[in-house]
Amino acid sequence: MNDPDTERQREIALFRYGVIAELAQWPTDTKGLYAAIAAKAAREYTIPGSSRTRIAAETIRDWLKAYRRGGFEALLPKPRADRGQVRGLPPSVVEALLATKEGNPALSVQPVIRAVRERPDVPPDLPLPPSTVHRLLARHGLMERANTAGDPQDRRRFAFEHAGELWMSDVMHGPSVVVGERVRRKTYLIAFIDDATRVIPHAAFALSENTATFLPVLEQAILRRGLPKKLFVDNGANYRSKHLALVCAKLGIALIHARPYQPQGKGKIERWFKTVRAQLLTRLTEADLASLTALNRRLAGWIEGEYHHSPHRGLEGATPLEQWARTGSGVRFVEPDVDLADLFLLEAVRKVQKDRTVSLNGVLYEVEAALIGENVTLRFDPSAPPERPIQVCFQGERLAMARPVDTDANCFVKRDRPSRTVAVDGPVAEPAPSALRLREFADGDDDIGERR
Repeated sequence: MNDPDTERQREIALFRYGVIAELAQWPTDTKGLYAAIAAKAAREYTIPGSSRTRIAAETIRDWLKAYRRGGFEALLPKPRADRGQVRGLPPSVVEALLATKEGNPALSVQPVIRAVRERPDVPPDLPLPPSTVHRLLARHGLMERANTAGDPQDRRRFAFEHAGELWMSDVMHGPSVVVGERVRRKTYLIAFIDDATRVIPHAAFALSENTATFLPVLEQAILRRGLPKKLFVDNGANYRSKHLALVCAKLGIALIHARPYQPQGKGKIERWFKTVRAQLLTRLTEADLASLTALNRRLAGWIEGEYHHSPHRGLEGATPLEQWARTGSGVRFVEPDVDLADLFLLEAVRKVQKDRTVSLNGVLYEVEAALIGENVTLRFDPSAPPERPIQVCFQGERLAMARPVDTDANCFVKRDRPSRTVAVDGPVAEPAPSALRLREFADGDDDIGERR
């Protein structure tokens, strides 16, 4: 398992980055920046590890300065001085607050607090901050307001001016393709669209819709079209993964999630999916569906050969590539010293078995013998073939690459020979019986190799 302290620090750092991500692109010391910070300070948040719901403007400015000075690592929190101490409300008071709100849902936070303070079992000097009470009630679903049909929502058409300011991403259910021995499997189209130009940085069909299939498509999109300032995604599990949030934070991308059950904000990519269904899927042949590779080859040919060169009504008749050429001069690209492939590697924690192996996706890999019994972190590319070596990390340090186990070759590898004597205080001790047996087995390896 991962270190809980490290996971909590990373979670808090990701939250802080989410608050300042949009501000990191602004010039320093401008009135617009101060106004944006004040607007964020006026909002309510669900802060990891805290019952507070507001963030002071000065705190946001400190986070922004720290990020500009030291990047994502500078947002990692320092250990609390009062760590381990209970800071929550007594259980009896929690039950009283919940019961009061449930008994009269129309009450707001302040009347609930006043009603609870009138109870004889609640200490009169007990602090009941409104923000803490609001967070408690919200966690139990007691602060939700149902929208009626007569309450219209304020939705407005929007479009960014320059390429790379905002990308949208979503997943569309695709056709079935042949996989293996004539087995047909459903596909999913993972795509990105640039809001200002309608260019498709990258799109690809996959056999599932999860983080392992989403990240390689994002990596290719970045390699082809640079880094977006903002990435607007859905609320699915693949978009809520901590690994995606960490990748975006380290690349300086503001990750924005759409509101649940509000698909209207993703209208541009939904419209592109409609174009895919009408202009591509209806023209697929059996050869295009013979494999996933053939389907993706057909998709790439259609995007680069037809779609990008077709006039777009939303661009006043210009093609996506023409609009990109006009507005794409400010697109950011990955710095030369950034190892993008390494940044996108997935991670999994495994315990090293007594035969110095670890299992990943059904494949056994061999690691150093000194790691037997330890938990190690494996970093790997999910799209790579299983015979490719994978990274091994232990206590934050990279070790030798792990390779798939070759059981046949291990028959000819000499084992480490234990010493016949063990240094102790006093007479020389004889080796333990188990050590003698290991020595005899190791000596016999030479004979086995010669016989074979």
